[in-house]
Amino acid sequence: MRHPSLVFLLLFALSVFKSQSQEILLSHPPQHYICYYTTESIVTDGLLDEKSWENVPWSAPFVDIEGDEKPLPYYQTNVKMVWDQHYLYIGARLEEPNIWATLTERESVIYYDNDFEVFIDPDGDTHNYYELEMNAFGTVWDLMLTKPYSVMGVPINSWDIAGLKSGIHLNGTINNPADTDTCWTLEMAIPWEVLRECNQSKSKPGPQDKWRINFSRVQWKLDKADGKYKKANDPANDKPYPEHNWVWSPQWAINMHKPEYWGYLQFSEIEAGKGVEQFVPDNDFKTQVILRELFNAQQQFFKKNKSYSNSIENLEVNLGLIHGFDIKTEAINNRFKISAKEANAQHWWSITEDSRIWCEDK
Repeated sequence: MRHPSLVFLLLFALSVFKSQSQEILLSHPPQHYICYYTTESIVTDGLLDEKSWENVPWSAPFVDIEGDEKPLPYYQTNVKMVWDQHYLYIGARLEEPNIWATLTERESVIYYDNDFEVFIDPDGDTHNYYELEMNAFGTVWDLMLTKPYSVMGVPINSWDIAGLKSGIHLNGTINNPADTDTCWTLEMAIPWEVLRECNQSKSKPGPQDKWRINFSRVQWKLDKADGKYKKANDPANDKPYPEHNWVWSPQWAINMHKPEYWGYLQFSEIEAGKGVEQFVPDNDFKTQVILRELFNAQQQFFKKNKSYSNSIENLEVNLGLIHGFDIKTEAINNRFKISAKEANAQHWWSITEDSRIWCEDK
């Protein structure tokens, strides 16, 4: 799902809420990446030629946004990340034989071109998260979302990543159908002073802190005509073919605005190239999955009854999934709160009707 208009949002709120089972996350958990520390000065020219970049691995290749039931992307995309006291650095390589872009004005709707996109939710509550898009010209569109569109989230297009540094390098020529290109690479340096706005006032992460992050690549089918590239039209309707959406961690639906499916970025104080840190899974991950499943069930109940349920016994849920969990439910008309924890767990987690999810006692 892309960025809908206000009219669409209102229609969406009145339409049938389509539930998506969260159980797939238990068998296909989100991707993760260890973000190592750097003391090196990184020049954001798109070359990724500093020693720090050489010392950290590329991510797993991107896959289709709907997961492994769809064909693998026909061009490879990978990312890598490091951090220091001032910035989160993101590097990416996009295999591309036909480098193409049209948009040169900042805050253009960049996904109308082939692009690379970053989504960051520092505290993992699925609210107040960032989106950053860039094309092969290096044109940027950055915005903040108050919450997902499916729960009437509002994009704040006037928000800017103050102090953002970025660069593009082309292994080929842009907008030239006469040759075959190799790839384009990019670097971003995002200041912690900006990212702290959605991180409960923490200026930067600490060791083993985990943020939710995902990446998307939009790829359009192109034709060559009159010495130029243009979007290829589907002869069935004479409109451009739908774009491909390739991602690092699958969303299992054509919708990037489901932050609960994003991957995990674990920060390490180990300097890049000087050691290896293991990923530490979130002990409360299953609790969060269960709360999201109950959230979807509440939405389905509301659709039928015009109010939320005070009891999970009225909800259509897999009872085997919630076995062994303590669950509390509160509901008044168009509002609800569900809290859950495993029987022997330390922390209660809660979710509300606006999809926000958080730990009650951390």
